[in-house]
Amino acid sequence: MKNLLRKLLFFTLFTSLISSCDLVNNNKDNNKPVDKFLTGYEMVKSYVPDFIKLAFDQYTNSYPDLEEIKSKVNDGILIYKITYNTSFNGEIKEASGLVCVPTGDGPFPIMSYQNGTNTLHSNAPSVNPDYTLYTLLEFVASTGFVVVIPDYLGFGASDDMFHPYLDKTSTVSTVLDMLRAAKELTTHYLDTPINDDLYIAGYSQGGWATMQLEKEIEEKYMDEFNLKASACGAGPYDLKYINQYVTGMQTYPMPYFLGYMFNSYINLGLTTPASDIFQEPFATKIPTLFDGTKSGEQINAELTTSMPDLFTADYIANSETDSKFAPVMTMLEENSISPWATEIPTLIIHGMSDTFVPKEVSTNMYQGFLAKGVPVNQVLWLGLPGLDHTDGIIPAGVASVKWFLDMKQ
Repeated sequence: MKNLLRKLLFFTLFTSLISSCDLVNNNKDNNKPVDKFLTGYEMVKSYVPDFIKLAFDQYTNSYPDLEEIKSKVNDGILIYKITYNTSFNGEIKEASGLVCVPTGDGPFPIMSYQNGTNTLHSNAPSVNPDYTLYTLLEFVASTGFVVVIPDYLGFGASDDMFHPYLDKTSTVSTVLDMLRAAKELTTHYLDTPINDDLYIAGYSQGGWATMQLEKEIEEKYMDEFNLKASACGAGPYDLKYINQYVTGMQTYPMPYFLGYMFNSYINLGLTTPASDIFQEPFATKIPTLFDGTKSGEQINAELTTSMPDLFTADYIANSETDSKFAPVMTMLEENSISPWATEIPTLIIHGMSDTFVPKEVSTNMYQGFLAKGVPVNQVLWLGLPGLDHTDGIIPAGVASVKWFLDMKQ
């Protein structure tokens, strides 16, 4: 077994070294279609099926449901870092991400995974493709999906700007444009046969992003993307509810989530001063913390888990009623998402012991879909017993992929 693993590792490293020299400038061949989104691509890794199966074996004790995914592994995979054009505040911005392509015959659907909250430039998917979660997602391509993992703005090729955290408009446009760039990569350069089917999934910030994306595609872009299913894990869908939740608590374990969101909104034009929302020294400190060099844990250490010490007493008591906070409430509402009469199969997943994003955000969303008349076999609820926010990341991803595989068959 050790010899086989050593050989597979050597093969993977060898092919990756060879391919990493293949950095391509677009449209050198005048016979190729013109790219509207893709600006560059580079192959960074490759895996053979046997290696992927061996790698899955390392995780099946902790996540037994991976065995079912492993049984669907058929193809080798090629992993590309891409750059592409998107827009932000009316200007063209270059963004980036990973595209994982199976080597089989196809045609393949696309699966897009929107990752959760990250503050480190060094942990963007295209910068750190060996991160455990990203690697497992890459391996999913071997079951017959082109897997797309966006970096989001503020990371990868666009790490010279702030990350517009929980901003609906930029998030949706960035992911949609990456999907378009991935289509250009596979059809213009790789000759990888794909179809129009699309599956989307994500967790935490990515769960929120996935649900925003689902609604946008269903309302505006079904002629471009045949959205087959959406799996949304532990997302903060109702930001006004989240605001009520945290300001009503004595302690909240992840204050950096709150600083991240308000720092983003201030950069996006929120007119309410940080000093009206946060007490000192935090009002002054928060704008300095999200520069891409500090982890969530490091930022938490610079803040406080005591909500009466983090927020001003005025904000805690009057954020929803005082007109001085109306710009905050407007921005929270604009970036929240309400249930609608979706016709897309939707899976809502949440850890039942989650204290970072309360499970009620997801159960309220589920009940809201039902109240809109969505059939119970169209919108599905999956509670993960005993799992908190962090523990739920991989189980939610595994459940999403299993569900997609069942639908794809």
